Amino acid sequence: MDGWGKMIIFADMKRIIVIVALLAAAVAAAAQSRIVTESIHSSKLDADQKYNVYLPEGYDAANHYPVIYLLHGLSDDYTAWDNLGRISWVADELIRSGELVPVVIVMPNAGDKDIHNYPNGYFNMPEWPYENYFFTEFLPNVEEKFNCGGSKQARAIMGLSMGGGGSIVYCQRHPDMFSSCYAMSPWLDNKMNEVSSGTQKQPTTKFTFTQRAVSRHSAIDFLDKADDATLENLRTVKWFVDCGDDDFIFDLSTAFYAKMREKGVKAEFRVRDGVHNWEYWHVSLRTALPFASRNFSL
Repeated sequence: MDGWGKMIIFADMKRIIVIVALLAAAVAAAAQSRIVTESIHSSKLDADQKYNVYLPEGYDAANHYPVIYLLHGLSDDYTAWDNLGRISWVADELIRSGELVPVVIVMPNAGDKDIHNYPNGYFNMPEWPYENYFFTEFLPNVEEKFNCGGSKQARAIMGLSMGGGGSIVYCQRHPDMFSSCYAMSPWLDNKMNEVSSGTQKQPTTKFTFTQRAVSRHSAIDFLDKADDATLENLRTVKWFVDCGDDDFIFDLSTAFYAKMREKGVKAEFRVRDGVHNWEYWHVSLRTALPFASRNFSL
C-alpha cells in the first residue's frame, strides 16, 4: 500500500475515533442526573413562569417516574433548592444508596426576592391566583412533559417556610392529590403578625397580600373547622413536620402537631437543634426525600 492509501486509512480511523468519542460523551451526559430550567405561560397569572426540574441519572422520557414538588420559601425563587439546597447532590446520593427511588423533582416559582413589589406565595390572592395556576395549569403540564406523577400514589409535596406551609395547606385542600407531605420549618399561620385593616393607615404592598393569604389559609384553623369526612381524607396522606428548636416560628409547628394529634390524624414530628436557615433545611432533605420515596405506591 502506498503512502496515500495509508494516509487515507489513518484519516478515516481518526474520524471514527472522534465519532465514537462524541457518542460516548453524549451517552455519558444523558446518563448523568441534571437540573433543567423550563418555562410555562400561565393564562391565570398572565405571565411566563420559570421552574427547575431535577432529572435522575439515566432519565428516559419513555419511562414513568414518581414526582416530588419542592416548594421554596419567602424571598426565594425556583433556583433556591438548586443553588442553596444542593438538591441534585443530595438526591444523587440517596438514589445511589437505595434510599430514594429514581424520581423527578419539580421546583416551581412562587415569588421574588423583592417581596414588597412582587407577589409571593402559593395561595390565591389579588392579581395572583397561584393555587388555581398550580393545579390547573402547572401540575398537568409538568407531569405530561416529563412523564411523571399522574396519580396520588406517585406524587409527593414538600417545602420550607412559606413552601412548607404551602405544602401542608395544599394537602389539606387536595388530599386526593398527594401521597405524602413533608414540611420544613413551615409558616402555617399569620395571627401574630396580622396586618391591620381598620382605621389605621398601613402601607399596602405585595407582602401585605401574602400575609393576609397565609392568615386566611391557616393550617391550624383548617383543623379546627374540619368535619369527620375531611379528617378521614387527611388520614390518607402521610405527614411529617420538621422544625428547629430555636426557629422563630417553632410554636406554629408544635401547635399544628398538637392539633393533628387531637383530631386523630397521624403525623411524624421531629425537632432538631437549629434555626430558620439553609444549614437546617439541607439536612432535612436527607430525611424528607426518603420519606416521600417510602410512601409512593408504584
